[in-house]
Amino acid sequence: MKHHLQQLIGSALTALQRDGQLPARSSPEIHIERSRDAGHGDFACNIALALAREARCKPRQLAELLVEALPPSELVEKVEIAGPGFINFFLTAAAFQNVVREVLEAGEAYGRSTIGSDQRVQVEFVSANPTGPLHVGHGRGAAYGAAVADLLAAAGFQVHREYYVNDAGRQMEILATSVWLRYLERCGESFTFPSNGYRGEYIYTIAGELEREHGTGLCRSAASLFSGIPADEPEGGDKERHIDALIERSRDLLGNGYETVLQTALNHIVSEIRGDLEQFGVVYEEWFSERSLTESGAVARVIERLQQEGHLYEKGGALWFRSSQFGDEKDRVVVRENGQPTYFASDIAYHADKMERGFARVIDVWGADHHGYVPRIRAALEALGYDSRRLDVLLVQFANLYRDGKRIPMSTRSGSFVTLRELREEVGNDAARFFYVMRRCEQHMDFDLELAKSQSNDNPVYYVQYAHARVCSVLRQLEEKQLSHDRSAGLEQLDLLTERHEQKLLRSLSRYPEVVESAALGHEPHLLTHYLRELATDFHTYYNAHQFLVESAGLRDARLCLILAVRQVVANGLGLLGVSAPERM
Repeated sequence: MKHHLQQLIGSALTALQRDGQLPARSSPEIHIERSRDAGHGDFACNIALALAREARCKPRQLAELLVEALPPSELVEKVEIAGPGFINFFLTAAAFQNVVREVLEAGEAYGRSTIGSDQRVQVEFVSANPTGPLHVGHGRGAAYGAAVADLLAAAGFQVHREYYVNDAGRQMEILATSVWLRYLERCGESFTFPSNGYRGEYIYTIAGELEREHGTGLCRSAASLFSGIPADEPEGGDKERHIDALIERSRDLLGNGYETVLQTALNHIVSEIRGDLEQFGVVYEEWFSERSLTESGAVARVIERLQQEGHLYEKGGALWFRSSQFGDEKDRVVVRENGQPTYFASDIAYHADKMERGFARVIDVWGADHHGYVPRIRAALEALGYDSRRLDVLLVQFANLYRDGKRIPMSTRSGSFVTLRELREEVGNDAARFFYVMRRCEQHMDFDLELAKSQSNDNPVYYVQYAHARVCSVLRQLEEKQLSHDRSAGLEQLDLLTERHEQKLLRSLSRYPEVVESAALGHEPHLLTHYLRELATDFHTYYNAHQFLVESAGLRDARLCLILAVRQVVANGLGLLGVSAPERM
């Protein structure tokens, strides 16, 4: 509908330019908005106010010229000028009735558009460190990132979904050492497990894999491991120095075997993460390895580029990036005193690689605790000569889990957390996917387990899915009563849909393509959840107020076409959120 009105305004502008009443160079963006007040029509356009100065006339006078130049349309009943020069469109009843035909003809494609012009967009999301299972916090990033990607695809963008596997660095070494220590326990060695090690049950599982594959071949004595190691925190020591010393000693004792332990742990956890995400309906085009950046020389090359451009300097034996010159709050280390690149150096190389792959836009979905990384990444891209505006960073707040009104405490390092798998098993994929995207990503979220499991109208996903199932039940009743439905006849008699509830439903259906477009361009899937709840409310109200299987064949056919359109839009919207549309509930 909005696109049709934009075309009408565009034709009027062209006519005025042709007649010399507007400068020929004018090619303004035409904004059409739904009117909040029915007295001001169905849609409004402010183009006259935007062009008045360029046209050298008053906005209202320009609006009058535009209205006179508008081509006729069977969808527009009348056009009025309001206030200083707003152009208000009042649509015909046929304009809204026609949406039923559009929905049923387009089917699953209804709501999709080409506004993205097939631009290549990369969406990188979740990218949790492979040091343990995905927990409910990661689940929110997964649901949000997947919905953003699917919405962009629906808006005509060519989307590349990517998971960045942080398989290098200190956290992986802590993981490997934690696994090996649990393996040593299985070998009969006794010691105090480090306070900074990973303690989850999954560590024991991986240690069991090591034992099955290598027997006692990787066993070493606890005495040789802990001899001379700095004290841990509980004994008055430093937990960081303690774990780092254990990592170094483990490497010395195991030699090549240390890489075997690390790779076993990495393969196990990445496999689990991939499986959990696939079961959650989240699939990627690429799993990008951080290690590959070092092995390919990409990290070294990007550091060399920054150095050649004069953006690095040495201080205290380390190499620093002058990020403060590009908007960051302070300079950042890219190479440590020991000559090892920092995590930041790998991040720079990774984002440079993204830019070189030619994506028109790069979208990173990060946890809110990474907000400080945004300025430094943008600074690095600017220093390397890339347009940092190609990068969008969307920050997702953690999800707080509640059971019976009480918050469930979680800690990743201690292993006391609820995994995404456990959440899915308890509430199901549909509730999890829907609940996770009901709020803006930057807003804190409280996930009520009891509500998510309830089969009531208070449960938003149940309420929306029930609208789809109710339409399916009507069709079953149609068959049971041996009544017929002539879709073609119904589409020819949509003018019979005159009831107030029907008019409201028609308007709601017409909004769907706009909602998808807005949700995609604004990276706001919560707009779609709100829309679906409103559409479900309109349908349930209609269902409770009117009979669909009436004796009049014409009215019956028209009403069935209307609710079939509702069913299609509900299914389309839920599909973009990764939620099923059940036929029975």
